[in-house]
Amino acid sequence: MNVKTDLSKFNNSWYKPGKNVLVRMLWYFTNAFFFINPLNPINSIRIFLLKIFGAKLGKGVVIKPAVNIKYPWKLEIGDNTWIGEKVWIDNLDFIKIGNNVSISQGAMLLCGNHNYKKSTFDLITEEIIIEDGAWIGAYSIVTPGTICKSHSVLAVNSVSGKVLEEYTIYKGNPAVEIRKRKINE
Repeated sequence: MNVKTDLSKFNNSWYKPGKNVLVRMLWYFTNAFFFINPLNPINSIRIFLLKIFGAKLGKGVVIKPAVNIKYPWKLEIGDNTWIGEKVWIDNLDFIKIGNNVSISQGAMLLCGNHNYKKSTFDLITEEIIIEDGAWIGAYSIVTPGTICKSHSVLAVNSVSGKVLEEYTIYKGNPAVEIRKRKINE
């Protein structure tokens, strides 16, 4: 089957990444050399660079090697938060991550999607909010518009829905509530 697509009809000109093309190019190479590249073990360099590019970061933030961040100027991370190896923060929209959050290895925070109901496949973006004490398990996906409320958990290899209630553990695709989270002090 030979299908031709007229790419000129795809118009997402409404989308604004937030910085000019020069800043985006500088970030692209900075991201490739200092973030995605697993050979840079120095967290303080990554923190410094994120701040230069406009990320708002609290104290004690740890960004592990091989993390991919789309736009640091659309990222806010609270105190004592840990971002694990190979996390992909695809923040076409704003992402706010609270204090004492863990985003485990290989997780993906995805702010964008496309409207499959339109022939123009329009881009759709929504912000993501991850509140204090939440834990996003390894290889999980947080979808556009998700709110992970205080101390919620998205278990390993799960896909989030729109709202994860506080002190609740979710698992699966789509993630469903499996039990309440009890924290022993």
